[in-house]
Amino acid sequence: MSRWEFIGRTEELGRLLSAVTGGEGRGLFLSGTAGIGKSRLLREGIAALPTDRYAIWVVAASATTAALPFGGLVQVLPTEQPKGLSPAGILRWAVDALRQQAAGRPIVLAVDDAHLLDPPSAALVHLIARLDSTTVLGTLRNGEQVPQPIRALWTDDLVDHAELTPLDLADTTGLLTTILGGPMESGSADRLWRLSGGNPLLLRELVLAALGSGELHETYGIWRWTGRLELAPSLTDLIDVRIGQLTPGVRTVVELAAFGEPLGLELLNRAAKPADVETAEERGLVSVVHDDRRLNVRLAHPLYGEVMRRQCPVSRTRRLQAQLADLIEAAGKRRRDDLLRVAVWRLDSGTAQDPGLLLGAAAQAFARYDVPLATRLARAAVDADGGYAAAELLATILMFADRPEEAVDVLDAVAGQLDADDRYSRWLTVRGMISYWGLRQESTVEEMAVRAAELTDIADQTRVRAFEAIMRLHRLDLAAAQRLSCAVLDRPAAGVASRELARCTMAHLQAAQGRLALSGAAIASVEAEVAHWRGDMPYLQLALELARGTRLMLAGDIVGIDAIVVDEFADLAGAGDFRLGTGYLGVLQAYAARLRGHSAEALKSSLGACAVLATSRVYAGLAHAERAQAAALRGDAGQAAEAMADADRTHSPGMAVLYPWLEQARGAVLAVTGDLTAATEHLAELANRLREDGFAGHEVLVLHDLVRLGQAQLPVGPRCSDGHRRTVAQRLTELTERVDGLLPPLLARHARAVADESPDDLLAVADEFAERELNVFAAEAAALALHRLRRERAVTAGSAHDRLGDLLGRCDLLRTPALRLGQPALTEREWQVARLAAGGVASRKIAEQLFLSPRTVENHLQRVYGKLGITGRPELPAALRCIPGHGDGASR
Repeated sequence: MSRWEFIGRTEELGRLLSAVTGGEGRGLFLSGTAGIGKSRLLREGIAALPTDRYAIWVVAASATTAALPFGGLVQVLPTEQPKGLSPAGILRWAVDALRQQAAGRPIVLAVDDAHLLDPPSAALVHLIARLDSTTVLGTLRNGEQVPQPIRALWTDDLVDHAELTPLDLADTTGLLTTILGGPMESGSADRLWRLSGGNPLLLRELVLAALGSGELHETYGIWRWTGRLELAPSLTDLIDVRIGQLTPGVRTVVELAAFGEPLGLELLNRAAKPADVETAEERGLVSVVHDDRRLNVRLAHPLYGEVMRRQCPVSRTRRLQAQLADLIEAAGKRRRDDLLRVAVWRLDSGTAQDPGLLLGAAAQAFARYDVPLATRLARAAVDADGGYAAAELLATILMFADRPEEAVDVLDAVAGQLDADDRYSRWLTVRGMISYWGLRQESTVEEMAVRAAELTDIADQTRVRAFEAIMRLHRLDLAAAQRLSCAVLDRPAAGVASRELARCTMAHLQAAQGRLALSGAAIASVEAEVAHWRGDMPYLQLALELARGTRLMLAGDIVGIDAIVVDEFADLAGAGDFRLGTGYLGVLQAYAARLRGHSAEALKSSLGACAVLATSRVYAGLAHAERAQAAALRGDAGQAAEAMADADRTHSPGMAVLYPWLEQARGAVLAVTGDLTAATEHLAELANRLREDGFAGHEVLVLHDLVRLGQAQLPVGPRCSDGHRRTVAQRLTELTERVDGLLPPLLARHARAVADESPDDLLAVADEFAERELNVFAAEAAALALHRLRRERAVTAGSAHDRLGDLLGRCDLLRTPALRLGQPALTEREWQVARLAAGGVASRKIAEQLFLSPRTVENHLQRVYGKLGITGRPELPAALRCIPGHGDGASR
């Protein structure tokens, strides 16, 4: 990790190179904060320039040379200077010396940290910038005094001046992936990006510290940061230099902001002198930002807060936190977050005496899915004699923190306090949830059913019945789940949370049955009541997302999936370490990427979900199944089989409702290993099982998998009254009457086109798939059409070939059985030639690499063209985009 690979900055690098090669002769100076990457960008730009065309000199000014005449340019000027020259004569001599060394080539002078140049060097740089055939490049650090000759470069319009902005999230993620040698989980990358402020130097120090402390670790090939920050001495020193010396008053301002941000400007002016607040803002230590109609004060950089909090003595820390709590309470806790903030300050300062405050704050933190903070506050509420309510909340949170054994202990400790039916019903549901999903005790369902009958109050009873219903759904007691859910919804006395939980159960069941319109309406109703149930039952969001995700996946609604993986819940779950939420959303993200044909992204997202859910007892099997699908799509039989084994190992019997996804993945794994017969038999049996369970929505997708294996005419299901069985194509057509949405008719048309061996219909279907971004299905349909047209030697094979190439250009590495049908039969040596040519390698270079004569290479390429059905001599790289399944170059 001594030198990081250069990532991003494509536009800035292009602008830097254009300043030299663009013909206008204008230079460029880049400004930015320390560590933002100015020097690295300058070095990369200089390294890309040909030294045979340009005379290039690079100098790095420093504080040690700033006091020496021409000390900044000592690296490029001759060691012996003529004696007796005037200052102007020395400048002319220096210019002549550089021109002589350039030997007629255009001069490029690059000055790193030009703000540190001594006056004669700065004057010389300005003079050089005025010469013909000379370009001056440079970097400047924000906040430093710039010599007047350097400032005059852009004020006199001799060079351009630009601000180098921080790295964005995408570039930061790419940098982390390169350095760690593997992808980083998106939530961890996002937190590191925010903490570093997009500054590569600070990011490097954060990563080094996290690796050194063991807080950055790899699971299933995905790097994940625990979120705990250990500040290395080098990072602390770096931030100390930025903060600089502080007066006591300014230090108080920065410390209050460090412990209290965002802090209202009015409140901060009460706790500190307004003049000190102004000084802190002028020095760039804090910033004042508008938030609605309020002015808030924040630290100028997140790491300032980390350093200030670590360096603040314990006694002063507790005093400042208590002072902040007093300020907010005196103002009346008017903002939504004030309760939570005051509770944390009271807890940290040792002044928390009100268990009600701690309990309310814990509930608020859990409603925001901040599991670590909610756990801490709830435990403090229990310790402060918060009674049964605090114990119930703590046990619930521990369940969603993957600590069910501890949760049971907390809940059983207050079993003697169940002195009312409402408390008993809540205890039953939380205890049942922990036992069923946390401890995998399936007998919990029957126990809850018996105990629910003992309750006399309808509201209390329906709460237990709603939980029983969703448990029965998950273990495939489908009729009972529907009956219980309807009973809850029919009871006007049922609480809002109980009713909406039952509605989620119905929405999930309706989606699996293919009644997507009813499912969507139910989901919308649950969302409309979110303000009324989130405070009581925030984890209901998981049931809602599972129902909504199931519906969107069965509908093939990729855009809909995109929307929910970036909504408020996704942000809250990621920031709050709510792993069940982020893990499931990662599965959805992988599913959408897979259907788009973005197999690398699908594999990365599924691996990330597996890493997040490594200790989960709920969705881990589903995550591994999606990983198996992504690996199979890429033709990686080994990883697909390994992922499927992990899915079987981690899948919970209490989540039997997810079996369609796991078994569909098993079919893909069998296919990628080459056993198409076993894959066909498995998928046919799965379709029959889904038919028996009434899961028509899932059945449609499984039947389509059979179509993709070329089995559109395979008999499936029971015999009809005429003694025959429906074919896959016929059954899909039949299901268009039962399953809602636009996807089933499209899949049925695909099946009929395969059964009829109609290239025109296949290409029409491919276009419709492409409109919905279902690029894998589109490419497979086009590949089969091309296969038919080649076999018939049709004149339209060329246009079909181009269409397939366009579709595969939207994807990355794909290796599916259907795509192999469109694959020409090239020899291994022809494939080698084709791969190199796809990378733009010249024929002579190909010949050298393959130890062939140029003439032999020409013959190979001619055969490639012929087997691809290409006439003339088009650009081979574009032509090879239609070759599926043969390496990265060919498939891209």
